[in-house]
Amino acid sequence: MTRSSNNYIMALDQGTTSSRAIIYNSKAQKIALVQQEFSQHFPKPGWVEHDAVELYLCSLTVMQQAIRQAKINSEQISAIGITNQRETVVVWDKNTGEPVYNAIVWQCRRTADIVSSLIKDGKGSTIQEKTGLIPDAYFSATKIKWILDNVKDARKKAENGELLAGTIDTWLVWKLTAGKVHITDYTNASRTMLFNIHSLEWDTELLSMMDIPRSMLPEVKDSSCIYGTTDKDICGFEIPIASCIGDQQAALFGQGCFNSGEIKTTYGTGCFMLMNTGNTPIMSKNNLLTTIAISTDGKVQYALEGSVFMGGATIKWLRDQLGIIRTAHECDTLAESVTDSNGVVLVPAFTGLGTPYWDPYARGILVGLTRGANKAHICRATLEAIAQQVNDMLLCMQEDSGIQIKQLKVDGGASISNVMMQFQADILNKPVFRPKNVETTALGAAFCAGLATGFWKSKDEILNIWKVDKIFMPTMKSNQREMLRIQWTRAVERSKGWIAEQ
Repeated sequence: MTRSSNNYIMALDQGTTSSRAIIYNSKAQKIALVQQEFSQHFPKPGWVEHDAVELYLCSLTVMQQAIRQAKINSEQISAIGITNQRETVVVWDKNTGEPVYNAIVWQCRRTADIVSSLIKDGKGSTIQEKTGLIPDAYFSATKIKWILDNVKDARKKAENGELLAGTIDTWLVWKLTAGKVHITDYTNASRTMLFNIHSLEWDTELLSMMDIPRSMLPEVKDSSCIYGTTDKDICGFEIPIASCIGDQQAALFGQGCFNSGEIKTTYGTGCFMLMNTGNTPIMSKNNLLTTIAISTDGKVQYALEGSVFMGGATIKWLRDQLGIIRTAHECDTLAESVTDSNGVVLVPAFTGLGTPYWDPYARGILVGLTRGANKAHICRATLEAIAQQVNDMLLCMQEDSGIQIKQLKVDGGASISNVMMQFQADILNKPVFRPKNVETTALGAAFCAGLATGFWKSKDEILNIWKVDKIFMPTMKSNQREMLRIQWTRAVERSKGWIAEQ
């Protein structure tokens, strides 16, 4: 395929709260963007689910609408790149195509006890050595196990080879190709807690540990290659699907972090920091994750990763649960109206704490309240909490890698907040670079698909596309930075083990 006959690339960005389809031209400029939210289900405290069928239909709708919005024919699209919320898992009947249960979302904590049992049985070190992951309910393995153990006849059907499982990329490709293709890529496989990142295969010992049949799992391929074609009877068009990549790895690629030592943070529902470590996996001593950054042309690159569960979702909490703001922008406006948080500290451990604490029993706390505290201070404390969590990750990453990080690239919806990005630079004491296109997750998937089809010829061409929007330089005095750091650390300690202490 060449640009003369295929002028565009489509990215399908299937996130935690919405699906987006974006169509790009050869200069990576958006010519169409359609976004649609879908339902969130919270059947019990700490449980988070999605309706997998609704999720697929939402994705299909935005793809179709984006083509219409762009006023182009589907034949003009060179390929589709898919990027997805990671760890969220679907189990479905391969004969009927129907899920046996809702998708269990990465945020869901229902399997914390299963993980605790694995650790008590002395299996934690084996899991970490093979997968690079710290055993946690965050990952897919125990979610699949829970479905097999708790849904009627699920285990029996799985053992008979009647059920399939996969992360959201796998589910979407299977549906879009009318059940012809059951695949995932190395980045998503590396997030399941079932994949050996050294031998690059589903691990027999881990599968046995979780009691999950190998027949359920997809074939693992490069992040950038042609997997199949959308089914015309299903989608109304035939377009090659030429990339699948987990959302955070997609953002790393979209930021042009192709070399060892380059780092980015994405501010989405959660906050995720990844550092490219090249061809060698670095096993963390500071509770970071070792994961696969990308695989192209049969070659794997690795990354160190820090994961914060509540990033932009904390701002939504202010809007949807507390009702003190009506829009995310209002949070910024209120935060900018005060010079500091007036001593208020929020620890948004609503679904536990991620890096570097990994405490599924922690819960959110709001401390330092006085009669002078108002909603503007709470908004500022919210933005500061997001930035403090990112700082936690960066300090660990510097120590593990031995690299003194000079700058941080940022992206994601919440990175448009100038007040938060300035505080981020201040608390890191490092420059923060925000690109013109902060939607680098979708862009990374588009780049992967474009490289697979020759739409873009090389990584050098991609690097020439990346442009900086604003650089935030640190201005905070060191004594203030240290004081805020101490306050944050004290608050985090109070949030730990909250459920376990009940």
